[in-house]
Amino acid sequence: MTPSYTPPDLRDKVAIVAGATRGAGRGIAVALGEAGATVYCTGRSSRATRNSARSASMRLETIEETADRVTLRGGVGIPAVVDHSSRGTVQRLIARIEKEHGKLDIVVNNIWGGDSLLEFGKPFWQLDLPKGFQMMEGALYTHIITSHFAAPLLIESAKKSGGGLIVEVTDGDSFQYRGNLFYDLVKTSVIRMAFAMAHELRRKNVTALALTPGFLRSEVMLDHFGVTEANWREAAKEDPNFEESETPLYSGRALAALAADPNIANKSGRVFSSWGLSEEYGFCDADGRKPHWGNHAKKKYGDGMRPCDEGFYQYWMGGMVDSILPNWP
Repeated sequence: MTPSYTPPDLRDKVAIVAGATRGAGRGIAVALGEAGATVYCTGRSSRATRNSARSASMRLETIEETADRVTLRGGVGIPAVVDHSSRGTVQRLIARIEKEHGKLDIVVNNIWGGDSLLEFGKPFWQLDLPKGFQMMEGALYTHIITSHFAAPLLIESAKKSGGGLIVEVTDGDSFQYRGNLFYDLVKTSVIRMAFAMAHELRRKNVTALALTPGFLRSEVMLDHFGVTEANWREAAKEDPNFEESETPLYSGRALAALAADPNIANKSGRVFSSWGLSEEYGFCDADGRKPHWGNHAKKKYGDGMRPCDEGFYQYWMGGMVDSILPNWP
C-alpha cells in the first residue's frame, strides 16, 4: 500500500524561496504550495531571459514555471526575477512583499549555482581561486544579503503570526569533510550561519535552521544520468546509490512540516535532514516512498556520516560572548 500525504495548513503563510527555479528550491516552493502558502519564487532564470538569450546551453526551467506549479498545487505562486547578490534588488523584493501582503513568515535560502565551478579531485593548492571565490559569493553572500533585508519584516510579522522561519539549504547534516575546500566551506558555513542567526533571533520569535536533502533526484541529476522521472531507476545501473535518491519535493515536504510545527523553536540553530524529518513527521516523497539516505550510507559506507547531535551542539553553546553579554541582543 502506497503511503498517502496530507499537507499541513499553511494558507496564512507568505514565503520567499530564493533559488526556486529548479532542484530543491523548486521542490520546496511546490510543497509550500501544496500546503496553501503564498510563495514568492525568486531566481534569475525567467521566460524573458531564456527567450532573449536563445542559448542552447541554457536550462529550460524558469521561476514562472515553478510559480505555476505552486498555484496548481493549491497555493499562490508569484514569480520574481531577483539577483540575490544585489542588495538593492533584494530590498525592493522585501518592500514589494510588505506592500502586497503586509507580512513575511518564511525565508528559504537555497541559492547555490556552483555546479559549474566545482573541482572535485583537486587539493586546495591546485584549485582555481576565482572559481572558488565565485562559489562563496554565490552561495554565501546571497544568503546573508537575503536574510539581512528580510529579517526586520520577519521579526515584525512574527509579533502577530506566532513565529517566523529562516531555512538555510545545505548539503549534509554532519561536520565531516565534503571533498573540496570551497564546497566544504560553503556548505558548513551555511549550517553555522543558521546557528548564528538563531542565536541573535532567539528573543524575536523567529527560528533559523539548516536543512539538507539526501541524494537529490533533481532535473540536473536526471539529465546527468540520461533518464527522466518516469524511468529514473535505470540510473541505478550506473550508480547504485541512485536507488535511494529522493525528489526535490521530499525536502519541500520536510520544510512544510517544520513550518507547521508549533514547537519549531526547539529546533532553532540546528541542521536537519529530509530523511530524519520524514521519520519524525511521517511525510512521504512524491511516489509514496520514504528514502533514507542516512541509513543507506551507513549500510554501504559504515558509520562515518555522524549527524550533528546533542553532544556536538554542546560545543556551540555558551562561550565568552554569552558570559560577558548574556542579554544581547
